Amino acid sequence: MTSIDVRDLTKVYGSRRAVDHLTFTVEPGRVTGFLGPNGAGKSTTMRLALGLDRPTSGTATIGGRPYTELREPLHHVGALLEAQAAHGSRTGRDHLRALAVSNRIPLSRVDTVLEETGLASVARRRVKTYSLGMRQRLGMAAALLGDPGVVLLDEPANGLDPEGIVWIRQLLRRLAGEGRTVLVSSHLMNETAAFADHLVVLGRGRLLADTPVQDFIHARVQPGVRVRTTDGTGLGALLSRHGYEAAQDGNGAWTVRHARVDDIGRLMSEADVPVLELTAQEATLEQAYLDLTSAEAEFTAQPQEA
Repeated sequence: MTSIDVRDLTKVYGSRRAVDHLTFTVEPGRVTGFLGPNGAGKSTTMRLALGLDRPTSGTATIGGRPYTELREPLHHVGALLEAQAAHGSRTGRDHLRALAVSNRIPLSRVDTVLEETGLASVARRRVKTYSLGMRQRLGMAAALLGDPGVVLLDEPANGLDPEGIVWIRQLLRRLAGEGRTVLVSSHLMNETAAFADHLVVLGRGRLLADTPVQDFIHARVQPGVRVRTTDGTGLGALLSRHGYEAAQDGNGAWTVRHARVDDIGRLMSEADVPVLELTAQEATLEQAYLDLTSAEAEFTAQPQEA
């Protein structure tokens, strides 16, 4: 199996340290979400791993070797970093055929990936006529062309419609299920939660987290329960008696922290406290991510006063 190994990786541009002594491993057989605010160093790290830039120090290897040492690299690594990379005057099919010939990939793979990415019907159209979503699909087709064991994707859902987002989610899960190594950079937290098994989170070029998705969420955001009742006094006393932290909002609803619906419902039933609403408030990846990275964003908007 082939992993991506980043070891003490540093990249300095002038006075700016884009990547700062970064170390992590992307394992095969799972989808690793690559998260961080704008300017965190995600794209730079991917470029370093793909030999598109030289590190100031440290290493980024694929299967123990630098990308630049791989012969016919599309057989080993597929990447989507820029949807506009294809020449606009070529057809989608010709773009893929040129890549296949230069990497000694059977031309039959061109038709296979065109079908797989939903581009077969537009394969003979010039790329300049493609929408952003179609160019994203073409970039995915190029990444999959060599049937690689390692796939690196930067914002693959950018420009895709809802059907396309579902398709990319299913594709990522399938690739990981086949034992491939999949690293996906994204700003879409809900989508990342839907497809990723593991997370690597950066902030200002440094590693902030390297952990399974659920562990990341539960370590930073505790689930809770929303409750409404006609007996607020009785509910407040009940929760306090059993050691629960709770707060009431202006609409009369209570939020009980670190609680489960089953436990609160059982207590209210036993105490004959009426229930108007009893809803689980699950912790989300977005909440956990914002909690971790709020101080790491390079660009933040200031709240507007009313």
